[in-house]
Amino acid sequence: MTDPYETLGLSKSASDDDIRKAYRKLAKKYHPDINPGKADAEDRFKDISVAYGLLSDPEKRARFDKGEIDATGAETPRSFYRGFADAGGGGRYGADEHFVDNEDAESFFADLFGHGGARSGQSGAAGGFRMRGGNVSYALRVSFIDAAKGARKRLTLPDGRTLDVDIPAGIDTGQTVRLKGQGSPGLGGGPPGDALIRIEVETHPVFRRDGRDIRIDLPVTLAEAMLGGKVRVPTIDGTVAMTIPKGSDNGATLRLKGKGAGAPGGGDRGDQYVTVRPVLPRQSDAELEEFIRRWYDSHPQDPRDTLEQSR
Repeated sequence: MTDPYETLGLSKSASDDDIRKAYRKLAKKYHPDINPGKADAEDRFKDISVAYGLLSDPEKRARFDKGEIDATGAETPRSFYRGFADAGGGGRYGADEHFVDNEDAESFFADLFGHGGARSGQSGAAGGFRMRGGNVSYALRVSFIDAAKGARKRLTLPDGRTLDVDIPAGIDTGQTVRLKGQGSPGLGGGPPGDALIRIEVETHPVFRRDGRDIRIDLPVTLAEAMLGGKVRVPTIDGTVAMTIPKGSDNGATLRLKGKGAGAPGGGDRGDQYVTVRPVLPRQSDAELEEFIRRWYDSHPQDPRDTLEQSR
């Protein structure tokens, strides 16, 4: 497989943001759904996904840059056998040689070779070489509402397989869903690794997240703000009726209890906070202008008097 930096068209100094932008651009261009029946596009998409999975994981990226793993995430011979090359005749492995501490060596080899192979002095072949597969990282974009309420999404992997991912209610950008046993296969009968799905939540034109709470700005007419009344308000569950109190000023905030996002792992949902935003009529009205003019003549006020007092 080609170098992941070359696959994404990046230099080794690329930032995390550069990596995300490059992946989104290329994935959108070569996604199989956009290129049905095009095998070359599907292969390119697989390479892009694998490259992003490696470079978006800070630990894997650092290990790749050091030459400890290759572009597929597999251990390189140089990394795995570094202890042998550096130890010299009769030398002992040390923690500074990227292997294991001496006090942990016995348990490490027991896990690696299985059946207590290191403890009994058996060779890898005789004891049954066994190693757990590595974890694999992927990115999954979900809608604002799916992230807030929870959903099941299907993820297409670079090798063409699909995974059904249960998105917990209340998940946010940067959080990870772990799918056990869906990573790289193990060696010598060892268990497979896990798939780590990093979530990216799309923005919404109306709703904003504030922890488990959701906030929206609600445009209202001058009459609704001054006289009050019932209005329809969007929530992630659908539209609900809400009463606007009489005399609601711009910025007044009302609460819809239990209409916010869920909590990962269960728990009560947050609330939705609705900020009142009075708007002027879309068209000028001479009758309204005359009324306002006469009303202010008989009810003078200065909404900026507090600003003058603060000087």
